[in-house]
Amino acid sequence: MRPQIVLFGDSITEQSFRSGSWGASLADTYSRKADVLVRGYGGYNTRWALFLLHHLFPIDSTKPPVAVTIFFGANDAALKGRTSDRQHVPVEEYKENLRKIVQHLKECSPTILIVLITPPPIDEEGRKQYAKSVYGDKAMELPERTNEMAGVYARQCVELAKDLGICSIDIWYKMQETEGWQKKFLRFVI
Repeated sequence: MRPQIVLFGDSITEQSFRSGSWGASLADTYSRKADVLVRGYGGYNTRWALFLLHHLFPIDSTKPPVAVTIFFGANDAALKGRTSDRQHVPVEEYKENLRKIVQHLKECSPTILIVLITPPPIDEEGRKQYAKSVYGDKAMELPERTNEMAGVYARQCVELAKDLGICSIDIWYKMQETEGWQKKFLRFVI
């Protein structure tokens, strides 16, 4: 059996094998060296991800993955009291849930490469326009996600990675370095 790289996350991970997307690029890069498996769950947050850990990454596996990306936070950062309220996870719990996921993976294999990926930035205006085009007058007046709050979660993700001595990719910050990032990197799905 070839080595496995597992992409674990929410809908961004779930859709990562679309043409030109990051999962497809990773699979292409490692096509002769490893199998890249997508374990993305649309709408999931870190709280719900904890329920999947033992099923996806059994402690007694004889062949655990060599690497895992953990890409949650976009749903966790949904604002309390808004339309995506059920997905909201307080930032302290988000950080602790990520810690639990990392600890579980390290129990599966102490040599596993783990990469935490921050939630992406939010194009608030684009999301608002999209909602109005889909829902018309029924569109939400208040945003259910903000870029500022996504940044709070992103910082906690990066801080945790540093604390645990593992790799992280701060896409919240890196994407915003590119002019026009809203249209270049994001597409709207509510």
